[in-house]
Amino acid sequence: MKVAKTGNEAFAEAMRQINPDVVAAYPITPATEVVQIFSQFVADGLVKTEFVAVESEHSAMSACIGASAAGIRAMTGTSSQGLALMWEMLYIASGLRLPIVMAMVNRTLSAPINIHCDHSDSFGARDAGWIQIFSENVQEAYDNLIQSVRIAEHPDVKLPVMATTDGFILSHCLETLEMIPDGDVRSFIKESPDREGLIKSLVNNKPITIGSLDLQDYYFEHKRQSAQGMFNALKVIPEIGREFGKVFGREYGFFEEYRLDDADVAIVVMGSTAGTAKEVVDRLRKQGKKAGLLKIRVFRPFPSEMISRALSGIKALGIMDRAEGMSGVSGPLYPEICASLYDSGARPLVSDYIYGLGGRDVALEDIEYIYGELFRMAEKGKKEYTLKYIGVRE
Repeated sequence: MKVAKTGNEAFAEAMRQINPDVVAAYPITPATEVVQIFSQFVADGLVKTEFVAVESEHSAMSACIGASAAGIRAMTGTSSQGLALMWEMLYIASGLRLPIVMAMVNRTLSAPINIHCDHSDSFGARDAGWIQIFSENVQEAYDNLIQSVRIAEHPDVKLPVMATTDGFILSHCLETLEMIPDGDVRSFIKESPDREGLIKSLVNNKPITIGSLDLQDYYFEHKRQSAQGMFNALKVIPEIGREFGKVFGREYGFFEEYRLDDADVAIVVMGSTAGTAKEVVDRLRKQGKKAGLLKIRVFRPFPSEMISRALSGIKALGIMDRAEGMSGVSGPLYPEICASLYDSGARPLVSDYIYGLGGRDVALEDIEYIYGELFRMAEKGKKEYTLKYIGVRE
């Protein structure tokens, strides 16, 4: 069924179809509508979910942790400062191997106060042990949230997942969405493998300890086990993406290669900007210029070896970072890509481009400028700079 939905509506509809046992949330722009719409589904009796209206995002994640630890499906939604207020609990959720799923709407972190999009919130949580999936459009946001349940609950993974959209650009803009029938979504997500066992333990008065003190003797081993879940996700995520494609006709992997096979230069980008960049690639191809694009869908776990292979033939590469890394060198995506390419036999020249902070529009001309710079670098065989800011007034 094709309908017109915003990104927030798509997230809410996917949550309705998933029908989680608990949703705990506190509203924050631009993610407010996700839980607001879902709360109406609860009030109308369309789901069996226990909706917990908490006093803060820290409490929202705390409630989700308690629910998930009891063996029931828990979800939430947030953005920006809300994610930052959850900081302590993000690490606890992943450290306890709890398959919580979050509908995450990307918004810049203050200060100055800003309610529009960049990726500083998600990037800030990159080391918190959460799987991170980015969306180019509303359809991907919907599909990603559904797949997130299966990924999080896979017995070899057992880690929380955040599926993201770009604030306002996707969260509040209408696009065509092909919705899956409710019954088919329920059949796809199935039941959590250990859900019944955990609930039985509690019902039968067989208590278990959650979150106990873990000092020098075992902390390292338990942290290593959490890391193994992320390593295992490198195999699980594409398996579930292929299964989703087989059932629903839209297959997903770690990234999308757009006209990359014979490209001389390329950019790496995440989120909604990929759609704009594809238009630029098509324009350049019509001019006989071999431009390509790599759109990263999954940022954690980071598919380093696969990215290295995909970019092995590129002469000059531009990384588009929608976050300020505050490192004095680059944005946060740049070092991840450079590390992936370090052992490559034919490393391209790589420059970083920070753009779109605080919701600043990125135009076709901005991306054309980046490609122009890359073609010049490829022709000269020399890197002229590491970092440039695109679309900012000097």
